[in-house]
Parts: sequence; C-alpha cells; structure tokens
Amino acid sequence: MTKVHYLSNKELLKEIHNSKMTYSWIMEDKYSKFDIILENLSELTQEKIIEAKESRAARLQKEAHEAEVARWEKGLTGKKTKPRGADFAVDPQSIADEDIVVRIMTFDHIPEEPGRKTNPKTVADHHARCNFPPFQQYAMIDGNWTEVVRSHWEGSPSNGHFSTSHGKTNERLARMYIKLCERYSTRGNWRGYTYVDEMRGQALLQLSQIGLQFNEAKSNNPFAYYTAAINNSFTRVLNLEKRSQNIRDDLLEEEGLNPSFTRTFNAEWEAKQANEANQEG
Repeated sequence: MTKVHYLSNKELLKEIHNSKMTYSWIMEDKYSKFDIILENLSELTQEKIIEAKESRAARLQKEAHEAEVARWEKGLTGKKTKPRGADFAVDPQSIADEDIVVRIMTFDHIPEEPGRKTNPKTVADHHARCNFPPFQQYAMIDGNWTEVVRSHWEGSPSNGHFSTSHGKTNERLARMYIKLCERYSTRGNWRGYTYVDEMRGQALLQLSQIGLQFNEAKSNNPFAYYTAAINNSFTRVLNLEKRSQNIRDDLLEEEGLNPSFTRTFNAEWEAKQANEANQEG
C-alpha cells in the first residue's frame, strides 16, 4: 500500500480544493480542476495558455504515474520494477485549448453589501463576507470562454443564489487540522505547559475558521500558512495565562501569602543576576 503523507503540501492543497468545491456550482466534474490562476480573463494570453497546458500535462502525468504505481504495488502489472514517471509523460502540445480550465479570482458574482465595513479599503470590503477568496473557472466551449465553475453559489447561475453555508470542510482536511495541532503541541517549547490542551483547542478552532481562506493564487504552501496560525493561537493562550497568573500572584502577595513557584524562581534569578553584576562592577 502506498504511504500517504497526510501533512504534505500536496495533500493539503488537494483537500482544500475539494472542500472549496462543495461551496461551488460546477457545470461538469471534468471542469472542477484548474490549470492556471489569473486575476482577469483578459490576462489569458497565448503565453498563459501554453503555461496552462504545461501545468495540465504535468498533472495528468503525475495522476497516471500514481495510478500505475498503485497497480504495481498490488501486483497487477506483472512487472518487478516500479513504474517510472517519465514513462507517462504527456506532450503539452497534444492538449487542446478546450481541455484547459482557467480560474479567475473575482468578486463579480458576490453581492455587494454597503456598510459592512465602516471604512472599506479593498474590493472585498464592498461585498458580502466570504469564507475564502471567491473565484470563477472558465473553459472554452464552442469557441468561447464560458463560465463552468462559480464559488459560493448554490444552484445554477441562472436560477441559483449566493451562499456560504451549503458546503463544508471535508473530513480528511479536518483530520489534517487535528494532526497539525497535535504535532505542533509536542514541540519542546510548548509541550511542558499544563494548559497545552487549551492551546490545541484554540488552534483547532482558528483553523476551522480560516483554513479555507488559503489563497492558491498567492502561495502553494498551506503548511506554512496553517503553522503560522497555530503558533499565533498558542502564543495568544500563553499570554492570557501569563496575565492571569500575574494577577493571581499579585493578589497572593497582597495577602501576605507565597506567590507561584514561577514568580518565586524568577525573583530569585533576577536577584542572583543583579548580585553578580554588582560584584563584577
């Protein structure tokens, strides 16, 4: 059986895409995967079309190779050597213009919502709130670039409506969130805290809220994006706990009682450092 690296960027990107598709209208399943991302359809020059074909060829080669490796591991190919990726190369020139799918990052189909932001600064501030950057996907049909996918949309383009609640984060991506939080909490600078469970809980809540906001047009490294979010959540819980501990220690000292071991240790350490500095002086 092929070993699956659940926390790789490749697997994360795949499940992010699959989750976003549950929030989208799709003309046909063959249009669900995109080959290039642009800001506007007018940017689709001949050079961009060639780039999209190369991207599609690489994806088709990888998919065919992985499928054949899976058959080889089950002993279905009758060969002793593992299939090579080069044997499944696809010529980009063999891909027709009608085969490529272009993703356009746009708010054109998102309803405007005046007043949502007091001082709107971006295009997004003028439209209804979305749980991830909205997009449309286009493919050439009968010689014209036609919309084949629309995010945040339930029903067909003609009689459907904007929606951000009919889809969901799929189960596999949710499990990746959990695994990321668990792995991060075992690092040496976090695992010793007694409230590490609360850190994991806050980080998981944060990922469930911002996980799909990852923008494939700007980066192909969701692992770094998620790790930064987890680190921020852990740090926020740590700062809140430290503030609460300082308040408790202040109250204990005012009542003439011994503060926490942490404050006692820090006070002794600071006194020792000051004493050594005076002696050196």
